[in-house]
Amino acid sequence: MTLIILGILLWAVAHGLKIHAPARRARLADSIGEIPTKLGVAAVVIGGVVLMVLGYQQAEWVNVWYPPSWTVHLNNLLMVLSVAVYTAGGFPGHVRAWIRHPQLTGVKLWATAHLIVNGDLASIILFGGLLAWAVVAMIGVNRRDGKPAKPAPGPVKWDLAHAGVTVVVFGAIAWAHDYLGVWPYPG
Repeated sequence: MTLIILGILLWAVAHGLKIHAPARRARLADSIGEIPTKLGVAAVVIGGVVLMVLGYQQAEWVNVWYPPSWTVHLNNLLMVLSVAVYTAGGFPGHVRAWIRHPQLTGVKLWATAHLIVNGDLASIILFGGLLAWAVVAMIGVNRRDGKPAKPAPGPVKWDLAHAGVTVVVFGAIAWAHDYLGVWPYPG
């Protein structure tokens, strides 16, 4: 569990520089350069992800609750929504116009979906920790940026492209789960 917690902390600190300490990040970029700063932050994020994955794989199984079998269906529905919301940031269509923080909202949906379907302690720490991070990050971005003007929705072609990317990304996630030995569908 320690590796999971350390990974979440690295993830939060790396992302938190730009959100909660923009002046400190700017000073760092001024002193060592923008590209080395970005590479350093990326290395810390990747290190955090590696620690979370290794910690999750090595964690002792401690069951906290038994999710009902129907939660698998709710998880999968929330995952489709999560991918659609997360990827909306890259497309100037209608979904992007409705959601202020598509990536953070997508992470919150993803974490919630996984908390619903996993009742072990390692899952609760991992997904609960990333859910808490996304909530704190969203609050920080809102404080930092204030309320921006809502973007106008783009043409429908962007919505169609977004739908296609959502299907491909969701399929890749399902394949990755199967490859890792966790089939996300009942039956």
